[in-house]
Amino acid sequence: MVDAKTPDGSAAEQEESPLVWSARWSLTTRILAVNILAIVLLGGGFFYLDTYRSRLVDTRMDMMGDQLAQLDEALEAARPDQRQHLVDEFTRTTESRLRFYSTGGRKIDDSFRTAPPTYTLRDPDLQPWKRDAARAMDRGIDWIVGAPAYPDFEEPRVDQGSAWPEIRETLKTGREASRFRYAPERTPLLSATRIVDLDTPEVMLMTVNARDITKTVRAERFRLAVVVFMVLLASVLLSLFLARTIVRPLRRLARAAVRVRLGRAREVVVPRLPSRRDEIGTLARALSDMTQALRERIDAGEHFAADVTHELKNPIASVRSAIEGLGRVTTDEQRAQLLAIADEDVRRLDRLVTDISDASRIDAQLSRTLFEPIDLGLMIESMLAARAARMGAEESGGQPTPRVAFARPRKGTTMVMGDGHRIERAIDNVIDNAISFSPPDGLVCIAATRLGDEVHLRIDDDGPGIDPSQREAIFRRFHSERPNAEAFGRHSGLGLAIARTIIEGHAGTISARDREDDKRGASLLITLPAREGSDENG
Repeated sequence: MVDAKTPDGSAAEQEESPLVWSARWSLTTRILAVNILAIVLLGGGFFYLDTYRSRLVDTRMDMMGDQLAQLDEALEAARPDQRQHLVDEFTRTTESRLRFYSTGGRKIDDSFRTAPPTYTLRDPDLQPWKRDAARAMDRGIDWIVGAPAYPDFEEPRVDQGSAWPEIRETLKTGREASRFRYAPERTPLLSATRIVDLDTPEVMLMTVNARDITKTVRAERFRLAVVVFMVLLASVLLSLFLARTIVRPLRRLARAAVRVRLGRAREVVVPRLPSRRDEIGTLARALSDMTQALRERIDAGEHFAADVTHELKNPIASVRSAIEGLGRVTTDEQRAQLLAIADEDVRRLDRLVTDISDASRIDAQLSRTLFEPIDLGLMIESMLAARAARMGAEESGGQPTPRVAFARPRKGTTMVMGDGHRIERAIDNVIDNAISFSPPDGLVCIAATRLGDEVHLRIDDDGPGIDPSQREAIFRRFHSERPNAEAFGRHSGLGLAIARTIIEGHAGTISARDREDDKRGASLLITLPAREGSDENG
């Protein structure tokens, strides 16, 4: 267990996990480690070479046994005066030394006494340093691969049968025996025995200094070492190249992300790596876009907070002025007038706070909402029926209000996918805006149609219209240009901004334009993607 500090400064305990090593090693180190591990596995070929040497030795010993068997047959078939010639020819051909011992252990004959020696055991002290280095490498590799520890060969001080373990084994069991020993220069010295029945039973001892085995194994080891070294070098270079192409851009992105988190530089440029067409490039561009979107959201939040502060100051100042004036007025009429002003400002504050709350939550709520099929025709029809009932209950004194006409489409032709409550809120805000600009005897016309893959919803009013220079500004937060006859503060200036946020959250658009029939007034067009599979013709 290790104590650590969490980002908020509180103490926390973190358990060591099996993957803690991966957190401690850099990505470059891990790439190198993984690739070098593959080379280490390739280096396991040295284990195979030890097996290869063992097979060579076993094969040579089997061959020596077969050669002794053939010599045994030849000696039995030859005349006594031909036997020495056969032994000399045999040792010359096989480059071996052949000795004969009686069953009592006495040495009878030795090929090195009757013919020139076929091999010489070399003194390692008289050999160059390269041979010492080769023997040291042999010992090191044998230790690495766990090769058996064979004994060193020493010529017996008294050359008799009992000095040779293989002869004692043969005399004891009656079967051939063999031994592997290292000559002084660490080359294999192999021996094999066989009992021959000539005039009297004798034991033949054949010894061979198999330098060719050492030469073959060393050559194979050298070739394997060259291959491993070349592969290791290529692997390291490729690993460094891979680390360079992965780690360096990731470090650049990490440094940029840290600068964004610290917020010390207002315009932090996250590298987009346009030349990279792989996953790193995709990640870089995604991080850059995310940072840009985050910056825009932060800026929008700051502007929104400034606008909210500005909009709240006016009603708050008005309420404060009315409250301060209550202490100075003397008549009930003046007091009632100030209370009415304060009440109206409080209502305005309530509307502002409600709309501000809705505007700040719409984006987050839409991102979590599951869209459902909605028939805009049925929705608008229900909205207008509820509005008519509400307006009828609120009207007093017979004050006329603009009429609302809806050209209802056929059922199923204006199907969209979305959040019904939010879309209803957006449409209701647009209708409210149209009614507020229309004269008391005016007409607000609503039409919903399906055009290709889109559903178009048009809301026309009989108001003064919208100047082309203001057709985008009306959708900004707290933008408010109200009719002269309307009481100040009745609208928060967020209605159309909320409507645009909702519509764009449904992959739609909302825009202001002139009426298609060239009449006086404004027209707001809402387009939403039609639901796939819905009937365009009803």
